[in-house]
Amino acid sequence: MSRNPYSIVIGGVFALFIAMSIGRFAYTPILPFMQQEAEFSTRFAGFLASSNYAGYLVGAIIAILVPLKRNRAIFLRVTIIFSVLLTLLMGLTYSHTSWMVWRFFSGITSAFVFVLASSLILDQLAKLRKLGWVGIMYGGVGLGIFISGLLVPLLIENFHYQGAWIGLACLAGLLSIIVFLTIKEDTTEPSVTLSITPIKPKKKTKWLPWLLVSYGLEGLGYIVTGTFIVAIAQQTPSFGGNATSVWVLVGLMAIPSCVIWSYFGSKYGYMLSLMILLLIQAVGIVLPALSDSSFSFYVSAILFGATFMGVTTLATAFARDKNPLGSARVIAIMTTVYALGQMIGPSIAGVLTAETESYTGALTGAALVVFIAALFLLPLVKQERAESKDDVN
Repeated sequence: MSRNPYSIVIGGVFALFIAMSIGRFAYTPILPFMQQEAEFSTRFAGFLASSNYAGYLVGAIIAILVPLKRNRAIFLRVTIIFSVLLTLLMGLTYSHTSWMVWRFFSGITSAFVFVLASSLILDQLAKLRKLGWVGIMYGGVGLGIFISGLLVPLLIENFHYQGAWIGLACLAGLLSIIVFLTIKEDTTEPSVTLSITPIKPKKKTKWLPWLLVSYGLEGLGYIVTGTFIVAIAQQTPSFGGNATSVWVLVGLMAIPSCVIWSYFGSKYGYMLSLMILLLIQAVGIVLPALSDSSFSFYVSAILFGATFMGVTTLATAFARDKNPLGSARVIAIMTTVYALGQMIGPSIAGVLTAETESYTGALTGAALVVFIAALFLLPLVKQERAESKDDVN
């Protein structure tokens, strides 16, 4: 294994860029153009999004059941290849059924890449005493959203929505070479040794159920904005057809967000930081429901982009701190609950929007769900503070 932490983190950045920003989130800026050209309803748009998140759920469950302690780098490469091919197929096929299938399997590969890259790179950075760098890796999702948000309008203008999928697949294929060259299995030390410093025994406290409920509710709530924000903006006259600028702003804000929230988490507590983050995100989600001005959408994009990947950074860092010898399994369990929420959210939002002919109810409900998710963290905030006092004493 290369002992250069820069190389490890760069590999993680582009692994998440490929599987998450393109394989998972490229659907968001392409969606309004697909709806216009392929003429399908918002109800089907919600189901199509949910098929991807259903696959994400299945992938996370498989990651729990199948031990992922050996050959993780090999599995990572294979799933990234499949992720690229499935993105390509979205631009080469034209039936609703095939799209549902490709998005489902793309969800499986996204979950595998996330779990594999997160656990593999977290473990290696921990050995190098560079665990704080993990925020840079998760910033790869924001970088990918930013770049894909810039490319999608150009690709669609010249090659329609099919060309957008194909162009992004080609980009993902090129970036996969970087991943293959930088992420390798650690053969210098036993894979179960995650830290070169002794691990201090911690009191056994019930933390996982509270975190899982909050994380699952966050998955259900945030994904409504994560799926439909460009489509909603596209229907707003104030944007004049430039709705993808909202998605570009989301990506731009997401790039540094993981590093910033990681800093706040380590300084003030992961759970307190996460609770504050969720409250901020809830405000961002509900803003377009309160006003259809472009200013409201841009503020929403700023708040949403600055928080949605920070959730993952803080939650996984807290979970790994609680269970350092089982990072892959814990992250897989969390990803499963998160994916369950993501699968439900777009379908409910799509049906509700189709029935009411407005996104207002869906956005308001999503914001309320995220607010409730923040409240479920209160016991963990108190627990974290108590443990911090015990460490000082």
